[in-house]
Amino acid sequence: MAAELPLYLLLLLAPLLAAPLFLLLVTTRRTPRGGARLRLPPGPWALPVIGHLHLLARGLPHRVMRDLARRHGPLMLLRFGEVPVVVASSPAAAREVMRTHDAAFASRPIGPMSRLWFQGSEGIIFAPYGDDWRQLRRVCTQELLSARCVQSFRPVREDELRRLLRSVASAAAAAAGPVNLTALISTYIADSTVRAIIGSRQLKDRDAYLRMLEGLFGIMPGMSLPDLFPSSRLAMLVSRAPARIQAYRRSMRQIMDGIIQEHRDRAAPGDAEEEEDDFVDVLLRLQKEVDSQFPLTTENIKTVMLDIFGASTETSATTLDWAMAELLRNPGAMEKAQHEVREALAAAGHSTVTEDSLANLHYLRFVIKETLRLHPPATMLVPRQCQSPCQVLGFDVPAGMTVIVNAWAVGRDPAHWDEPERFAPERFETSAKDFRGRTSSSYPSAPGGGSAPA
Repeated sequence: MAAELPLYLLLLLAPLLAAPLFLLLVTTRRTPRGGARLRLPPGPWALPVIGHLHLLARGLPHRVMRDLARRHGPLMLLRFGEVPVVVASSPAAAREVMRTHDAAFASRPIGPMSRLWFQGSEGIIFAPYGDDWRQLRRVCTQELLSARCVQSFRPVREDELRRLLRSVASAAAAAAGPVNLTALISTYIADSTVRAIIGSRQLKDRDAYLRMLEGLFGIMPGMSLPDLFPSSRLAMLVSRAPARIQAYRRSMRQIMDGIIQEHRDRAAPGDAEEEEDDFVDVLLRLQKEVDSQFPLTTENIKTVMLDIFGASTETSATTLDWAMAELLRNPGAMEKAQHEVREALAAAGHSTVTEDSLANLHYLRFVIKETLRLHPPATMLVPRQCQSPCQVLGFDVPAGMTVIVNAWAVGRDPAHWDEPERFAPERFETSAKDFRGRTSSSYPSAPGGGSAPA
C-alpha cells in the first residue's frame, strides 16, 4: 500500500474534506439504540481530517503499526483519512478475526478505486461472501487447484526450473560481479505461473500479458486520495488514480480478451493441435458446464486469472528471496540444509532434487516456515470488512469496519515466540504446526469465509 499524495497536499485539502469527516466521527462513535456506548479498541490521538496518516511517515507501515500496538494493545483503532481501521497485531487477535469470527469478517472492503477496477467482477479474493463467492471458490478448489490439476503442471514447473538453473549458471560464468538472483527467481516464478494460466510460451499475447502483470502491483487500488476520503467528490476530481486505474484496466482487459479468444479458437472443432489444458482452458470448459443459476462469466474468468497470478508470483518470489538471504546470514542453517539435500540425493540415487524428494526434506520445510514467520510476503494481510457487529478481545467492532491483520507483527510477537527476531528453523522441529502454520501456535489462515483456496 503506497500513499499517492504527500502529506502537505492532504493538509491543504483539509478544510474541504472536514465536513464528511465530522459526520464520520459522529456515526462511528454513536450510541446504539439500547443505550450502551460502544467499547471500541484504543488508539493514538488522531489529527483532524488526516487521522493517523502522519504516523505512517515514520517508517514502513507494518513496523509503525507494530510499535503503536506495543503502546496501545494488540487490537487498536486507527483512522486513515475518514476510514476507521482496526489493526490486529497478535496471534490471539488474528485468531479471533480469522477463525472465531471468520463468517463476520469474510468479505473485503471495496473502496472507490476497487469499484472502478473490478466493476462488479471481484473474483475469488475480493468477492462479497455469498452464494456467488462459494460457487467461484468451488470452481477454484475442485478444478484449478485440485491435487490432480496441480500435478498436471509438474512438467511446466520442472521445465522452468531447468531454465532457471541454466540462467544462473550462464550469469555466473559471464558476470565479473554478483549475480542478480532476485531478478532470476522473479522471472522463474512469473514464467511458471503464466504458463500454468495461459499455456504455451508461443501464445501471441503472452509477453504483453506478462509485462502488464508485472506492473499490476503498482496500479492496484490502495491508499489513494479517493480511498482515504470515499465520501468526497472533490477527492475523485483532484486525484489522478481514477484515470490511471481505468486506463490500465482497459489495456489489461484488451490483452486478456485476445488470450481468451485464442484459447477458444484453439478449442474449436477441426483444430488439430493437441496441448495440455491450462487454467484458461479449464475455466472456458466450466463456463459451458456450470450451473446457470451462478454463471461463470468471461469477466469472472479474467479476474480469476489475475487473482491466481497475484496470489502466487509475488508471494513465492519474496519467500524464496528471504529464505536465501537468511541462509546466507546464518551459515549453520545453510550447512544443515545442504547436508539434508545431499543425503536425500544420495539415498534416491539422483543428481538433482525433484518434487518427489520434497517429502523427505524436513529441515528445508522448517526453513520455509521460519522464513514465512519472519518475512511474510504480505506484511499486512488483505483487509477484511465486518459484516455484523461482534467483539474481538472484548472490544466492539461495528458492522462496516475495516480490519487488517499485521502478519509481520504477529510473527514477531515476543509473548508468543522465543527470541522472535532470531532465524531459528529448529523451533519447528517439535511443533505440531503444518506447512502453513495453521494451528494455535501460529497466526491462522481462515479455513472458511474469505480465505482463498490454498
